[in-house]
Amino acid sequence: MTLRWEAFLERVRERGEYDTPEEAERAARVVLALLGAHLVGRVRADLAARLPEALALILLNPLQAAEPLTPERFVRATAAWLEGATETTALWDIGAVLSTVADAAEDDLTRQILLQLPPGYDVLFGRPQPAPHP
Repeated sequence: MTLRWEAFLERVRERGEYDTPEEAERAARVVLALLGAHLVGRVRADLAARLPEALALILLNPLQAAEPLTPERFVRATAAWLEGATETTALWDIGAVLSTVADAAEDDLTRQILLQLPPGYDVLFGRPQPAPHP
């Protein structure tokens, strides 16, 4: 199911405790641009189909990543792109956006997304996975 623009941003705004929809939109645009650089093929297309059109276009036309960012580097990159952000506030922004993305994607697609990302992104999506047993 595709989320409407207003519904998506309202969820991000609530989760991020932003004062305005513009703050939520700014976080969503940056996080989805960075995420889009890490997803390929059908997974990226399937996720885009569940997002509002303007955000789907950002996901589908990302800057190209030279290499996959670890979760820590993803947080640093987000902080660099969001004016006035720190790594702590960027982590908050990422959580607000990616947990909303995970809700829109639902469990099966979220698992497929996480398979394309370096280990540790499950926490950023608000979907921590149990650690493998030795």
